[in-house]
Amino acid sequence: MQTQLADWIKDTPKGREADSVLRKCVHCGFCLATCPTYALLGDELDSPRGRIYLMKQMLEGAPVTERTQLHLDRCLTCRACETTCPSGVEYGRLVDIGRELVEERVARPAGERLRRRFLAKALSSRSLFASALALGRMFRPLLPAALARKIPKRQAAGPWPEVRHPRRMVALAGCVQPSLAPSINAAAARVLDQIGISLIEAPAAGCCGAVTHHLNFQSDALAFVKSNVDAWWPYVEQGAEAIVITASGCGTMVADYGHLLSGDPAYAAKAARISALAKDISEVVAAEKGALAMRLKDKPAAKIAFHSPCSLQHGLRIRGTVESILSEAGFTLTHVHDAHLCCGSAGTYSILQPELSARLLRDKVLSLESGRPGQVATANIGCLAHIQSGTSLPVRHWIELLDEKMGSG
Repeated sequence: MQTQLADWIKDTPKGREADSVLRKCVHCGFCLATCPTYALLGDELDSPRGRIYLMKQMLEGAPVTERTQLHLDRCLTCRACETTCPSGVEYGRLVDIGRELVEERVARPAGERLRRRFLAKALSSRSLFASALALGRMFRPLLPAALARKIPKRQAAGPWPEVRHPRRMVALAGCVQPSLAPSINAAAARVLDQIGISLIEAPAAGCCGAVTHHLNFQSDALAFVKSNVDAWWPYVEQGAEAIVITASGCGTMVADYGHLLSGDPAYAAKAARISALAKDISEVVAAEKGALAMRLKDKPAAKIAFHSPCSLQHGLRIRGTVESILSEAGFTLTHVHDAHLCCGSAGTYSILQPELSARLLRDKVLSLESGRPGQVATANIGCLAHIQSGTSLPVRHWIELLDEKMGSG
């Protein structure tokens, strides 16, 4: 794609990156077939190719309107288009730049600005979210059914093994997962403990920054990124083998730390090292299959449907790994039609775009339930909570199922 970026952007770091991404696009349209919003709405401006044209026009100096903002807002950032693209267009990075620039040029209504700021603060603060969730659980019987379904019951984390192995890894606790499902990281710690790895959490680490980043509060997001780099760096210096992440949405963000801080002399090298060490829990377990096989208990395993989050299969490009682990552990996996499509969670998307999100959730639940599984497994806390609100089947993180199969809980 030929570009002629406007003077105000062309010689800036963002302008050079956007220009590089735009020039890779050859207008082929392969991305349309895998875009969830295009499939729902049939409007090319709600497809990656259409949004690329809108961003190109803006970067070349055309007026920016609420129309551009609307179509960019409707994007899930699922990045299925990147998996499909034969030219390697890094659409996710382009849309991050585009959204930030549109946010600077198109003023949102005061109520919408307040709502987005509230979401950025509440979801990125572990203490604020925990307090809000506790209130929601207290008044759950009084809430509308649709809202009540989104509030999970309290669950125990279970025991966390003592640090006893020479091999050590650091886990990202995150912001909402400790309150919604504290059992996930604890299950990961128990599984890794059985195969000779001690998993620890860094007390000073917090939100990965993904929520604030995708809501266009870029400086806030970078503050979270730097804080986590600082919190993890002493463990890296002490020989931690990996930064283990059990929420693939967070994993996609941490994998991008090196890119996000590449222009910061104080953090560039450390952030790049953190990104290199970041591993989804599936990568860690897959690398230890020999030790894992020796620990599996010979007992019946459930028939399950696995929902592969967009952040896992399109963001981190990890496909088939979890399915292989579960199959080799004895689980029967059902076929999931259109498994590449988003469930509609996408961070705050289910709140900001409720109608589109609800349609995607309905389709995803139908696909997951079609094989008559006993339960649903996934790899991201956002997908887990969202899908659970639309099905009566239990929805759990796959590492919890493996933990139970190993008898370590």
